[in-house]
Amino acid sequence: MIELFITNEIFRVIVLLILGLCIGSFLNVVIYRLPIILERNWRNEAIDILGDDCHLNKDNQQFNLMFPASHCPSCHNKIPAWTNIPVIGYFLIGGRCYSCRQKISLRYPLIELLCGILFAAVGLVFSQAWVIGGSLIFISLLISMVFIDLDTYLLPDELTLSLLWLGLLFNLQGLFAGSLASAVIGAIVGYASLWLLYWGFKLLTGKEGMGYGDFKLLAGLGAWLGWQHLLSILLISSILGIIYAVALRVSGKLAAGNPIPFGPFLGGAGIVVLFFAQQLFPIIIPN
Repeated sequence: MIELFITNEIFRVIVLLILGLCIGSFLNVVIYRLPIILERNWRNEAIDILGDDCHLNKDNQQFNLMFPASHCPSCHNKIPAWTNIPVIGYFLIGGRCYSCRQKISLRYPLIELLCGILFAAVGLVFSQAWVIGGSLIFISLLISMVFIDLDTYLLPDELTLSLLWLGLLFNLQGLFAGSLASAVIGAIVGYASLWLLYWGFKLLTGKEGMGYGDFKLLAGLGAWLGWQHLLSILLISSILGIIYAVALRVSGKLAAGNPIPFGPFLGGAGIVVLFFAQQLFPIIIPN
C-alpha cells in the first residue's frame, strides 16, 4: 500500500482527499474550541494571581479538544455520528441541527472541503513521503490559524510556535528550505522584519499596526520555506490583504480605521508559496 501510495498518483490523490476531509472535520473543532480553551485558561490564571481582588470564580468544567463530544451549540444535544461524515453529513441533515433544526454554518463543510482539496493538491505536486507528511502538517496548522484569526484576531502560541519548531525539524536535512541554515535565517528574519515594521509604524503614528502573533507566524513560515521566500510571502499576503480590505470598505462592512487580521493572508501566502516555490524562487523542493 505504501509503495502504491508513492508510485500511483491517482491512488495517492484519492487517499489524501479523503484524509483531508476527515482532518478538516477535526480542524473545525480546533478552530471553534481552542480560543475558548485559551480564554478559560487565561481567566483561571488571572484568578490564581489576583485571588479575591478579581471577583471571579474559576471555571473547572472539563472542556478540551476531545471532551465534550460534538454537540449543537444551541440545544447542546450530542450530534449523531452519521451526521459528522465530512461534507456529506452537512447535506444529509439539510444544514440544520438534527435535534433542534437550528441552522448550521456552511463554513464547516467548506473548511472540510478546503482541507481535502489542499491535501489532494499535495498529492499532485509532491510524491516523496516526508515532503507529503510535512506539507499536510504545514497546511493543517495554517488552516487552523487562518480561521481562528478571522474569528478572534488571535494567533495562539500553541499553533505559531508549533509551526516554527516543526519547520526547523523538517528542515534538519533541508527538506523544504534547502538547508537548515536557510530555515533558521528564515525564522529570524521573518520575526525581525515584522517586529521592525511594527515598531517603525508605532513610533511614527503612535498606533499598533499588527500583533505579535503575526511576527511568530511569519517566523514559522520562514522556518518551513526558508528566507528566500519571505519577500514572496509578504508581497502575496499584502496584495490579498489590500483586496480584502477594499472589498469590505466598498461593501460597507469595514469602517475607516478599523483593523483587519493579517494572519489569514500570511497563511494563505504560505500555502501558495509551498505549491509554487520553484516558480517563485529557484530552490529545489523534492518531488
